[in-house]
Amino acid sequence: MYKQFGGSFAEPSDRTGLAGTVMAQSGQLDAFVALERIGSRRSFARDDEIYAEGDASDCWYKVIAGTVRITKLLADGRRHIAEFHFSGDCFGLEDASERPSAAEAVGDVVVMRYPRGATDRLVENDLRLARHFCHMTLGELAHAQTRMLLLGRMTAPERVASFLLEMAGRRDGRRIIDLPMSRTDIADYLGLTIETVCRVLSGFKRDAVIAIPNAHQIELRDRQAIEAVCEA
Repeated sequence: MYKQFGGSFAEPSDRTGLAGTVMAQSGQLDAFVALERIGSRRSFARDDEIYAEGDASDCWYKVIAGTVRITKLLADGRRHIAEFHFSGDCFGLEDASERPSAAEAVGDVVVMRYPRGATDRLVENDLRLARHFCHMTLGELAHAQTRMLLLGRMTAPERVASFLLEMAGRRDGRRIIDLPMSRTDIADYLGLTIETVCRVLSGFKRDAVIAIPNAHQIELRDRQAIEAVCEA
């Protein structure tokens, strides 16, 4: 969903010519280097807490390797997973003094941690960084709207099919999807029970829509059928 910081911050105008292009690329590199200089690398093992709900929101993160889940415990004790973040994704960007949710490592995870104050100072002085963070925020809002539709209107098969397509899209449209998260994680992400998730996946497998090579891989054998379920 999010672009990596190695991506483009701004596209030079066609009228700038070669010199303008070089200057734009140089500025992008300077912005990238300045941002990376304020970051520190952190490693976490499976199920480690990166930050807890209620912690001070004084930094944000970028995933270097592994998968992070954003979780919140509901009043009745149920767990809700708001998001999964993969390599290149950023998280912890919410504009609040305290964390509204927790972040946990799904498996072994490496992240970069960026202090918010130093980031704000860089953004104030660099339009490219400001534009980049704006694009990330807009992407997050668009995804939140899709999630509201998924949880509020879709049936269980539609939710599972939508999840498979989302994961495929975030894995560059691959036919075989690596799923580092557990079935329980998937259920808590989709607002379903684990039994329902397993039953729907078994139905898709029985209909030859998907194959399940192992617990952490799903092959989309009939993508059109999966898309048809989402559009039902």
